[in-house]
Amino acid sequence: MSSKVGSPESIPYPFIRIRQDKRLYLFVKRLLDVVLAAVFLFVSAPAQAFIALCIRLDSPGPVIFRQKRVGKDGRIFTCYKFRSMYNGSPDPRERAFMKAFIHGQITGSAHKAGSTFKGHQRGRVTRVGRILRRTSLDELPQLINVLRGDMSIVGPRPHIVSEVDEYASWHRRRLTAQPGITGWAQVNGRSCLTFDQLVRYDIEYIERQSLAFDLAILLKTVTVVITGDGTE
Repeated sequence: MSSKVGSPESIPYPFIRIRQDKRLYLFVKRLLDVVLAAVFLFVSAPAQAFIALCIRLDSPGPVIFRQKRVGKDGRIFTCYKFRSMYNGSPDPRERAFMKAFIHGQITGSAHKAGSTFKGHQRGRVTRVGRILRRTSLDELPQLINVLRGDMSIVGPRPHIVSEVDEYASWHRRRLTAQPGITGWAQVNGRSCLTFDQLVRYDIEYIERQSLAFDLAILLKTVTVVITGDGTE
C-alpha cells in the first residue's frame, strides 16, 4: 500500500534531518543569545552607566530612545537604543528619504556620501551621539531586546513599520528570520550598499544560517566596530 502524500513515510529522510537540524540550531542559537546577552549586559554595565551620564549631560531628553520595529513574521516590538539625536519630533523628510532608498532611487554611493536630508540629519545628532553611532555603542540597549526574545544577536536589522510598508514582495523574505543587533549586511559595508543589496545579504544569511556563520559574523563585527569600516 502506498503512503499518503504528506505522511511521514512519504517524506525523504534528508528532509526530516534538515528540519531536525534547523530546530536544533534555533534552540542552541536562542540559548547562546540569552547567555551572551546576559554576560554582555553585566560586563558592559559600567560603560552603559557612563554613556547614560554623558547623554544626560550633553543634551536634554531621555537616555533611551524607543521605537516600534518589525520583527520575525511581521511582529511589532519596541526596540531600544541609546538616544543619539536631539529630542524632538521626527523629521518628515526621513520617511521620504527612506522610501526613495528602498525603491532604489538613491544608490549606495549616494546613501554613503549623503544628501541634503542626510546632511540635515547629521546636524540633529548630538556630540555624544556621533561617537555612539561611529562605534555602534548606541545599539547596546538592544541586548535587552535579545533577552526578551524580540531579537537575536545575529540576524537582519529590524526596520520600522513605515519602511516595511514600502517593501517589494521579495524583500519580505528577510522577515522570516529573527532580527539581530548585527548581521551579514552590516559587516559588508552597510552604509555603502543599496537597499536591494542589503536585502540580498539578509537573504543569503537566512539561507546559510549556522552557528559557525553566526560566529564568523560576530568576529567580523568586532573588526568593523574597531575600524569603523562601513559605518555611517
